[in-house]
Amino acid sequence: MVDPVCGSGLPACRDRHAATMIPAREAAHSAFRGSSCLAPATVKMSNSATPTVRPADPRFSSGPTRKRPGWTLHALDGALLGRSHRSKPGKAKLKEAIDRTRAILGVPTSHRIAIVPASDTGAVEMAMWSMLGARPVDIFAWESFGEEWITDATEQLKLDDCRIHLARPYGALPDLSLARRDADIVFTQNGTTSGVRIPHFDWIAAERDGITVNDATSAVFAQPIDWDKCDVVTFSWQKVLGGEGAHGMLILSPRAVERLTTFTPNRPLPKIFRMVKKGKLDEELFEGATINTPSLLATEDYLDALCWAEAVGGLPALRARADANAQVLAEWVARTAWVDFLAADPDARSNTSVCLKVVDSRVTGRDAATQADFAKSLASLLEKEGVALDAASYRSAPPGLRIWCGSTVERSDVAALTPWLDWAFDRSLATLP
Repeated sequence: MVDPVCGSGLPACRDRHAATMIPAREAAHSAFRGSSCLAPATVKMSNSATPTVRPADPRFSSGPTRKRPGWTLHALDGALLGRSHRSKPGKAKLKEAIDRTRAILGVPTSHRIAIVPASDTGAVEMAMWSMLGARPVDIFAWESFGEEWITDATEQLKLDDCRIHLARPYGALPDLSLARRDADIVFTQNGTTSGVRIPHFDWIAAERDGITVNDATSAVFAQPIDWDKCDVVTFSWQKVLGGEGAHGMLILSPRAVERLTTFTPNRPLPKIFRMVKKGKLDEELFEGATINTPSLLATEDYLDALCWAEAVGGLPALRARADANAQVLAEWVARTAWVDFLAADPDARSNTSVCLKVVDSRVTGRDAATQADFAKSLASLLEKEGVALDAASYRSAPPGLRIWCGSTVERSDVAALTPWLDWAFDRSLATLP
């Protein structure tokens, strides 16, 4: 059967995965059956102040993220285990992952897509080490991972004419209008650790001399990407579609390919960064011939996620799901006095990695250590009750909560979580000296 999204030559998703598309709540209950820390979806508690409804699935981690609704281990039944990734069927699996990615995201046919080592970090650094140094560089950062690209550029690559645009305080965007037309630009589309995203791509010149590197790992599949403004786009499987770690995706525009084949960096390139052979692009890399050995088990899981994405309506549906989840939190924040978004500008608020801060004066009036302990208490109580796992803010971000609202999360689970957030706040407040 021909796949309606990806065209001729690919197996239809409904044939490969129909058996695993079980109801989401049934899958969640199955996944947590036997766990001592989690209660069923609806539980009557003895304390009337305690919410009576729990999220069916309490996994709100920002990476790795929740699996798609209905996922079970049977989704991996078709994995090509015990076979070489360089065998004909092995390469076919990897090429299918590339082709389905292109179809779901609407990547132009002029752009090349590769599966690369070391997750999104590997993909970003692959581009930086291979392409930067030909022109001046502007790096825009507003959260922890963007700051890592600053470290790469200034302390490791030691790039000349490298301008750093670092947003402060945490939760703000830098002045994007400072991007130079003749410079290469490195930025993070959605700040996973700050909950801040770019509202649009208008700040990038259409007629530019430099290339742009967009770390889109927590934006892709949930936010628009302007392919005319992005020459390098990177992401990992473990974010919006709930895949597994260790694999990165690298998407290159014709401008990026030209840079690779006309610029020779004055630095050693490790094997896993090399995309050019004898001055020509290694085309096999973009046809499923990976640089090093990938996990075909993880590849099968990514294929399952892509097929689920197709089944629910493709990219528009994925964005709508993330928007709806984030809107639940926005409505709760609007009516809740003790909490606010870390991102002050509504247009720059993430719809995936939603970061929250405590604004109640009974907490903010305390010293920094007490405020940090209070935030840890919130996350700890939520985890002990089994209603929100991994909901603490990132270790180098301001203390607070971070609730993943990506496309694999159910809106009903976010709605069920909000009363528990209030409950955890009241409980933590009562313990303050």
